[in-house]
Amino acid sequence: MSRVTIKDVAQKAGVSITSVSFAYNNPNRLPEETVQKILEVAEELGYVPNPIARSMLTGRTGVIGILVPQPITEIIRNPIMEEFIEGVAEVCLREGYSILLVPPFEGSVKRAAAKTAVDGFITLGLELYKSTILILQQRKVPFVIVDTDSVDGISSVNITDKKGAYSIMKYVLEQGHRRLGILGIRSGKMGKFEEYTGTLRGRIDGFQEALSEYGLSLNDPTIKYHECSSTMRGGEEGFNYLYSQDISLTCIISMSDVIAFGVILAANQKGLKIPRDVSVTGFDDVPYAKISCPALTTISQPLREKGKAAANLLVDHLCGKTEVTQRVFKTKLVIRDSVKDLSLE
Repeated sequence: MSRVTIKDVAQKAGVSITSVSFAYNNPNRLPEETVQKILEVAEELGYVPNPIARSMLTGRTGVIGILVPQPITEIIRNPIMEEFIEGVAEVCLREGYSILLVPPFEGSVKRAAAKTAVDGFITLGLELYKSTILILQQRKVPFVIVDTDSVDGISSVNITDKKGAYSIMKYVLEQGHRRLGILGIRSGKMGKFEEYTGTLRGRIDGFQEALSEYGLSLNDPTIKYHECSSTMRGGEEGFNYLYSQDISLTCIISMSDVIAFGVILAANQKGLKIPRDVSVTGFDDVPYAKISCPALTTISQPLREKGKAAANLLVDHLCGKTEVTQRVFKTKLVIRDSVKDLSLE
């Protein structure tokens, strides 16, 4: 039996081929009763649109890719992605796009950027993968960078990382803490702060600025720094490492909430109470932060709004707009119950 074609549906429904195409791809351009009739005829005939043929005809896939540098197993464990993708999805639903999460292909972000068939990319945290940006430019595929140092000629969405990190470090110091553990997001440049860029550099610089106001530095013996993956498991392993180095640390400052959740879990497993025995802070203010036990002191960033902003910018570029926009959202200190005040002791 031969394959049912769009022409067969058009003839049976008594409409043009263009109308059948609109019924599937842009139904708002047809009366509702016409769309219903076409879909009923298509179901009767067993017609299924061919997305590959459609993309070859239109030059579009109808898909927006979110390009991430971490493995998919790590990304899906990070709650910041839920909020960010929700913001992207709101725009995609309105504009008729699907979303494809694009992790490294065969361990390479560059290969993923080169091989994935999408209409445009939103890139997340590609600071260590600047060559990937060159590949996207060579492909002439529209893209927006997020959580990456701004680049001339490329639309971007960022937050005030340095200010946020400064605020939470200063708050911890104001509470009398001086023996600190810091868990940074894994970069492969463990402790080589001068080589940090993007989000990591902003947060490290913010920490250092606050420490310097108290006559301290990241290199002081009372300050322990360690990198870990931005997952709960990473937080657990990071805390266990820091605790093995110095059991007298009074506060663990985490570069993400999900790391902080892992710290709390590991501390509890050792019989330590938060914040009685050790204090913990995060960064992101994901929804779980306010319901963790104890509620997490952290830095709030508008994750959902970042996703919406990035998607709106990308859709503008897909529609032919060439204006470059670089958005920067503010961060805010959120004080809850996970930091003990030692200044009164």
